[in-house]
Amino acid sequence: MIEKEGILAEIIFKNDSNGYTVALLECSEEVVTIVGCLPTVREGEKVAVKGKWKRHSNYGDQLEVKEYRSVEPTTEEGIISYLSSGIIHGIGKKMAERIVEKFGAETMDILKYSPQRLQEVSGIGKSKGTKIIEAFQEQRELSEIVLFLSKYGITLNFAVKIYKKYGIETIALIQENPYRLADEILGIGFKIADGIAMSIGIPEHSKYRISAAIKYQLNKFHGEGHTYASKEMLIEKTYEILNGVIDDLDINEAIHDLALEQRVHIEIFQDQQIVYSMPYYYAETNTCNKLIELAQVKFESLDTNIEDAIENLENDIQLASKQKEAIIEAMQNGLLVITGGPGTGKTTIINSLIKVFEKEDKRIILAAPTGRAAKRMAEATGREAKTIHRLLELGYTDENEGMIFQVNEDNPLKADVIIIDEVSMVDILLMNSLLKAIQLGTRLILVGDADQLPSVGAGNVLKDIIESNVVKIVRLTEIFRQARESMIVVNAHSINKGEYPVLNKSGTDFFFMVRNSQEDILSTLIDLVKERLPKHYKSDAVQDIQLLSPMKKGIVGTINLNKQLQNSLNPPEKGKDEKILKDKIFRVGDKVMQTKNNYTLKWESEKEEAGTGVFNGDIGYIRSINNHAKEMEVLFDEHRLVNYEFSKLDDLELAYCVTVHKSQGSEFSIVIIPMTWGPPMLLSRNLIYTAVTRAKQLVVMVGKEKYLKLMIDNNRQAERYSGLGFRLKSFFDFQYNR
Repeated sequence: MIEKEGILAEIIFKNDSNGYTVALLECSEEVVTIVGCLPTVREGEKVAVKGKWKRHSNYGDQLEVKEYRSVEPTTEEGIISYLSSGIIHGIGKKMAERIVEKFGAETMDILKYSPQRLQEVSGIGKSKGTKIIEAFQEQRELSEIVLFLSKYGITLNFAVKIYKKYGIETIALIQENPYRLADEILGIGFKIADGIAMSIGIPEHSKYRISAAIKYQLNKFHGEGHTYASKEMLIEKTYEILNGVIDDLDINEAIHDLALEQRVHIEIFQDQQIVYSMPYYYAETNTCNKLIELAQVKFESLDTNIEDAIENLENDIQLASKQKEAIIEAMQNGLLVITGGPGTGKTTIINSLIKVFEKEDKRIILAAPTGRAAKRMAEATGREAKTIHRLLELGYTDENEGMIFQVNEDNPLKADVIIIDEVSMVDILLMNSLLKAIQLGTRLILVGDADQLPSVGAGNVLKDIIESNVVKIVRLTEIFRQARESMIVVNAHSINKGEYPVLNKSGTDFFFMVRNSQEDILSTLIDLVKERLPKHYKSDAVQDIQLLSPMKKGIVGTINLNKQLQNSLNPPEKGKDEKILKDKIFRVGDKVMQTKNNYTLKWESEKEEAGTGVFNGDIGYIRSINNHAKEMEVLFDEHRLVNYEFSKLDDLELAYCVTVHKSQGSEFSIVIIPMTWGPPMLLSRNLIYTAVTRAKQLVVMVGKEKYLKLMIDNNRQAERYSGLGFRLKSFFDFQYNR
């Protein structure tokens, strides 16, 4: 390899997220362009590099750096330049000159071996000297650790997180057990840790490796929606991860060791051993216990007679028998589930219950899982509705970088009645957090459509509660007259019952456009969004129209449709800023979606509000892109303005077209759905039912009718392994039917 040593004269480009750098290295006889992962270098620093020459078509010869190290300056001029480069917080140019004037060429040795002597320099007292010493030591430690980690593909951002966690012991701890990174550093998974382990010679049969693979696979099961895994399946999948080099008995033994360490929980369920990671075990058991406690609370009679309450409500609106039943049960019970499809009056019930309980001077809280669902709830009721995360006052700490709810069992919600809408979207972890914040004696009313797709997160909460028959359930089945006038509502119920919908009825809101090839489907979709529907319905192509596709890949999958729609609806223009990220382009004006829960992202509002947290499925619009500052602003829900560093853009996707799964809890004026071939597990009845029920004004399907019929006929749902329903029935039987 080629070796060069010199002063870093200029940094031309540096990606702070991964350390990739383009710089000019001023050597004794030449200036060399160097490129590569150089996360810690600064202008004015002396470095030694090793690498290979490569020729760039535009920029000529470049030295591609494979290894580098900082070279301590030896001349007084070099030391001044080094100290004043900003590498040590608290030392500027004048301070650096005073230090070197005092200690000369011995300055670096003084900093390393006799740092207390800094107080001999004019202007440096004990406090300032201590801060300079700490900054110098931290910089040396961090540089060494960043260099060590960069060899294994660990980016600068993660290296800093790791250093904050382990400090000076970082390298020793990682060399002993690199798999701890997967457990303790958010964002570093098993595969990265395993790569480091193999590079530094950790044996394939290491107990650390087997345990890490088990936890990784268990988390994969949680990511697929399961709260637990059968031990047999867990062993089988872990064996595959470890490339078949570990015996099943060793994996089984490691699972039991993890259980003894209380890292996982094992129990017998329906004649098989199952395994939980502890957060999901605690969430499921705590949710079960709290639901039963809430359901068993006895309430004093309200001042208002039930019959009088219903009579007063019917002065304004005629209630169906099931709606009356829901009001009676809500007044008499601590826990109630109200479920029903579109047009069955769920919103009417929520408004009616608000009137009843407000008349009793009860404190009422309204909430929903997502910002869009909370906004719809607020618009429908005329009262404030919050996301569950905001209701529980989401916060975080630097130590664990996870979600921490300030409202909990020690600081509970102050309310008499809590109504939660769109509960089908609530996963087991969020439900557990919500229930912990509810005091016994508070009425909890859960509203949702159990036939929607289940939550993105693990669990099957609403369906498990309903099927357990442990709490009071009211099923709304009657479609009201005004709803019956909408073919969206009528057809949604037909689909849910396994019946084919009525298509293209004149003057209605549900249409099917037959197209036989995927290319024709694609061109029709773009034409509908860009030209036909905005003109006919006086709608905004970006904000009012939403494409929902069952899949990501393919000509009419979300990935290709987003590229095509971006080019049509928001093409590049002179003066319109954009950011290229791998295979994606973000442009000012683009419609985007957050794809992961990020509990630490801060947002501000024009209403002078502020908060933290942007969540999976939130849709927003790019307001600005600043390539110089490496930042992008996105406006969510018309008021939450979020500033993204470029390193966080992996969590965003274009959202002109989104998957049906990602559309849960949202409502759009116009929904367009491509009807084409896809994997059978995606072409299911509850998926097309969910897609149709996202529309308020119009549904348009484009493609082959046979695929619509195939989806309706396919009532197989991907099984979710969840023990909540079983626990509810078992606990209830044990506690109250002995």
